[in-house]
Amino acid sequence: MITQIYMKKFIAFSTLSFLLIGCSSGDKGELVGVPGKKWHPEKPYGMTLVPGGAYIMGKSDDDLANVLDAPTKTVTVRSFYMDETEITNSEYREFVEWVKDSTIRVRLAILADELGQTSTTSGKGSGKKGGASIGDYAFKDTDPENMTPYDKYMYENYYSMGTEEDPYAGRRLNRSVKLHTDTSKYPDEYYVEVMDSLYLPASESYNGLRTMDVNKLKFRYTWMDIQAAAKAKTGKRSEFIRSENVPIYPDTTAWIKDFEYSYNEPMHNDYFWHQAYSDYPVVGVSWTQAKAFCAWRTLKKNIYIKSKKNKRDQINSFRLPTEAEWEYAARGGLESATYPWGSNYAKNDRACYLANFKPNRGDYAADGALYTVEAKSYEPNNYNLYNMAGNVSEWTDSSYDAASYEYVSTMNPTVGDLKNKRKVIRGGSWKDVAYFLQVSSRDYEYADSARSYIGFRTVQDYMGTQVTRNANNTGRAR
Repeated sequence: MITQIYMKKFIAFSTLSFLLIGCSSGDKGELVGVPGKKWHPEKPYGMTLVPGGAYIMGKSDDDLANVLDAPTKTVTVRSFYMDETEITNSEYREFVEWVKDSTIRVRLAILADELGQTSTTSGKGSGKKGGASIGDYAFKDTDPENMTPYDKYMYENYYSMGTEEDPYAGRRLNRSVKLHTDTSKYPDEYYVEVMDSLYLPASESYNGLRTMDVNKLKFRYTWMDIQAAAKAKTGKRSEFIRSENVPIYPDTTAWIKDFEYSYNEPMHNDYFWHQAYSDYPVVGVSWTQAKAFCAWRTLKKNIYIKSKKNKRDQINSFRLPTEAEWEYAARGGLESATYPWGSNYAKNDRACYLANFKPNRGDYAADGALYTVEAKSYEPNNYNLYNMAGNVSEWTDSSYDAASYEYVSTMNPTVGDLKNKRKVIRGGSWKDVAYFLQVSSRDYEYADSARSYIGFRTVQDYMGTQVTRNANNTGRAR
C-alpha cells in the first residue's frame, strides 16, 4: 500500500518536472519573459499623432473678458492620436445608418423568433439580393447544428436568458442577408409589419413623404466606471459597469431653437442629410451622443479585427479628448500662442481671415462663410489639425469648473465628474467672436444639450511612451 502511494507521488512529481522542463527548454533556464504577439502601431485613418509633452496651459495674456477661469499652469499630457478634422456629417451618418440597420435586423429577428421561423423553415434567403422571408433574418443561434461549441455553450448558458434590460442581449444577428429597402420587394407581411413600426404614422406625414421615427434609433453600449472602481474599497466588478441606451440622431431643430426671430429652416431641412453638406462638421449632437459615437467607432474597428484570420489585440477605445489634451493639440507645439497659427491676430499679412467666426457685430460673412465651412478648410496647425479655432466648438470629455486649474493634477489633468453636467467646449464657432477662438478660452454647455454650433472630434491613446514633443531635450529622440 505504501509502495503504491509512493509510486503515485513519484509519477505525479515526474510528470510535473517534465512539464516544467518542457516549458523552459528553449530559454536555457534564463528569465526571458512570456512571448507575446508582435505589436505594430497603426495610425487610425484620418487621424494624426500628437506627441506628448509639457506645456503652459491657460491664458498667457490678459484675460480681456475677466472670466479668470484659466490661470497659467504647466502640465504634461501623454501621446495620442486625434482626428485631423471635426467629425463630418458623412461620418456621423455612417453611425446613424449602422444603428438603423441593426435596429431593423433586431426587430426582424425578434419577430421571427416569436413566430418560430428560421431560414431552415422558410427556405434559404437570396444573400446579396435580400431575404426571401422574415425567417432569413432570424438570430444565427436558431440553428444549433451550425453553431460552434463555444457559441452553443454561450447561447445555452447566457444569451438565451438575456438580461433584465434586454432579453435578447448577446443574440447574434444575421448580417449576411441584405435588407430590402424597396417596398415592392418586401418579402412577406411580417417584414412589412416590422418596417411599418419604425416609421412615423401616416397621419404625421406631409408632402407625400413618410419618414422614419428617428427617436427609435438608439445605440446601447456598456462601459466601466474605472474611477469609481479604483476609489471603492470593496465591491464586485459588475457594480461599476454602466449601461447606456442613447438616441443618436442629431437634433436638427437646433438651427431653429438657437436663433429666435431668424430664418434658418433650410439648415434644419438639409444640413445633416443632404450630400451638399457631407464634408461639413456634424452639429446638433449632444455630449452624450458624442460619447456614444466613440463607443460605436471602437466597436466597428474591433468587429473588423475580429473578422480577420490573423487576429490581433483589440484596439484602444476612441474617446473625446480631455480639456488639457485639446488645448495642447490646438497649440500645435507653439508656446504661449494666442491662436493655433501662432500670431495674436485673426488675419494674415494679406488681411485674409484665418478661421471661420463672426468678425464684426452682425457680420457673419466677412470671413467668407455665413454658417459652417467644410471640415478641411483653412490651413492646419503644426500637428496637421484643421479648424482648431472656429467653424464649430468642440466637446471635450472634461467637466467644467471655473476653479479646476487650481486643483487638477499636472499630469494628464482633467475633471471627470459625472455628476457635473457642465461639459467643457473649446475652439469657438462660426457664430462666436474672436475671443472664443483663442486656444486658452474656456466655455461649457450641458451634456444633454445639442447646438447648431457645437461638434466634436475623437482621440485614441497612443500605445507606448517614447514619442514626446520635447524628446530632443531629454536625449530620448527617436
